[in-house]
Amino acid sequence: MEIVTLTGLLNRAAAEFPNRRALSVSGKFYLTHAQLQRLIDHAASLLVASGILPGDVVALTFPNTVELVIMFLAVIRCRATAAPLNPAYTAEEFEFYLSDSESKLLLIPTEGIKAAEAAASKLNVPLVSVTLKDENSKINLSSNPDSNLDSVHQLVTDPADMALFLHTSGTTSRPKGVPLTQLNLGTSVWNIKSVYELTESDSTVIVLPLFHVHGLLAGLLSSLVSGAAVTLPAADHIGPPREQARGGVPKVKVHQKLQRVFSAEHIRAAKGGVRRTGTRGLRHDREASHLMASNPLPTSGPNKAGSVGKPVGQEMAILNEQGEVQPPHSNGEVCIRGLNVTKGYKNNPEANKSAFQFGWFHTGDIGYLDSDGYLHLVGRIKELINRGGEKISPIEVDAVLLGHPNVAQAVAFGVPDEKYGEEINCAVIPKEGVNLEEADVTEYSKKNLASFKVPKKVFVTDFLPKTDSNRQNPAEDCSRAFLGSSVGR
Repeated sequence: MEIVTLTGLLNRAAAEFPNRRALSVSGKFYLTHAQLQRLIDHAASLLVASGILPGDVVALTFPNTVELVIMFLAVIRCRATAAPLNPAYTAEEFEFYLSDSESKLLLIPTEGIKAAEAAASKLNVPLVSVTLKDENSKINLSSNPDSNLDSVHQLVTDPADMALFLHTSGTTSRPKGVPLTQLNLGTSVWNIKSVYELTESDSTVIVLPLFHVHGLLAGLLSSLVSGAAVTLPAADHIGPPREQARGGVPKVKVHQKLQRVFSAEHIRAAKGGVRRTGTRGLRHDREASHLMASNPLPTSGPNKAGSVGKPVGQEMAILNEQGEVQPPHSNGEVCIRGLNVTKGYKNNPEANKSAFQFGWFHTGDIGYLDSDGYLHLVGRIKELINRGGEKISPIEVDAVLLGHPNVAQAVAFGVPDEKYGEEINCAVIPKEGVNLEEADVTEYSKKNLASFKVPKKVFVTDFLPKTDSNRQNPAEDCSRAFLGSSVGR
């Protein structure tokens, strides 16, 4: 039973590769897998001595540091639940996430995070700072509890243990709590290890924030369970803290900065996610414990442009509104099920009722599987524009607009309309040095789109609003920016 837990997989990697490098920070730390496991066990004993019980939620808010890695793994080692939080949150945001997760303890770096401290104080959540002096030291907690390793050695993790608590992004509704078990996480990191063919000979440079599921599971944990080495770059090597904290480093910067460390031919894969417009290399979701689909490595199959790849380690189907599986190349909702998928949102029966139907988890993505089993995304259900009963995918309109020879960027979005309920508008950025008029875009659209899909209003602009995670949020942000109102989707 131990081997199907994340903790079990980490223990196995430490036993198989005890002397191989596990975690390092340039010029400061160099920890083998065996050393890392000893530090985790000791830190877990400190948490147990602090009164943390199985099932308790422990929040952590750190930049990408060795202390964060050790304490995250120590929390789940003592069968508690880790809730990593963005250190750039405001006091109000910290207050919401600490309250919603029902955190029993908040761990922070020794230099402190004022907003987190203010929220913890208001909620009476105990606050403890964490430090690791050097690779030959042990974790020190400011509360200075006694350590008893026997208390940890007696604990055996269970696949059903709740190990990680995340929240959805909340771009279209209040953020929902997503609890993930040891089994969910163990299954997910094993899927990632398999699809990217990770081995003990690999080395991973973490350039994404570890409070985010992408950096945490795809970057850190999948590497550690493979016996591979993980490097945390010094803070000034990857980007300013705010850039990292508010959603990570854009993919092109990841490549540029990795190439400063390694020659390009030694970079096997720089993993990127899915944006509304842009590179589509994989699809991930918190509810799926990260990875849903990925294009394979070149040695394992073709990489299809415009596709997010094949399902990875889970069942996937395209369903219509009646729950019927659709044939290849037919649009429907992307649905998944498997050992990596959460059993449901925390204290949210309404969301669970809509998300879990017909024996599947409904992702909210609209797409299709081609005849080779590759997933192609068309849009999001909540992004679909309902114009008089006609459902319009803004991504489809985006693609047509981007085909105009003078358009550099484009985004379509819905706006309220008295006659049709919703009408379609768009905003475009012209290519540098060209003159682009609204009429040019409208005429082009009429030639390349069905009449009901042609934007009623075209905004020619020099900017498109972005969210903090560098993703367009069309309905809210574009409506607010160009119409001075909010659609409220």
